[in-house]
Amino acid sequence: MCHKKTLFFSFTLFFVVLWSSCEGNFKEVQKSTFSEFNPSGEADSINIKYTDSGKIKSILVSPKMLDYATVKFPFTEFPKGVNVTLYDDHARKTFVTANYGVSFKDSNIIDLRGKVKITNETGQVFETDQLYFDKKNEWFYTEKRYKFTDPKGVSYGEGVDFSKDFKIINSQSVSGEVQANN
Repeated sequence: MCHKKTLFFSFTLFFVVLWSSCEGNFKEVQKSTFSEFNPSGEADSINIKYTDSGKIKSILVSPKMLDYATVKFPFTEFPKGVNVTLYDDHARKTFVTANYGVSFKDSNIIDLRGKVKITNETGQVFETDQLYFDKKNEWFYTEKRYKFTDPKGVSYGEGVDFSKDFKIINSQSVSGEVQANN
């Protein structure tokens, strides 16, 4: 009888130790996974000017920026929205706003989401829920529904890509009324 109690006690002790060590390892794994997505940098109320050859190319303003430079695929997140002013070679401005943005460093792609709106000095307005911007080629694109307002009319569509100055627009599906040039 004593032998059975000792054996039972030994098994119980063995499982308690085993369970404790597994939980300890699990907590370590959780910590390492969690810490991987902690931002390596954080900033409030940012105003960044990007220049090339002494000319301002764009100005980025955001209430919050989180930088994830140490993860496998580094990115910068703007969780509280972003406002960007883009300048062309003649200092003409294009304004971009979104409720959320993330910039992927390796691909030079920016993902804008939530009430994305682009306006320019000629009165053109583009609105959608999600829009990508290819920084290298200065090209916008989306597969989402959009609305494009121009002094000549309004058009709606789904799926479009265009240059940052709206000079080249490739639409997949479009409807609306646009005044023709005479």
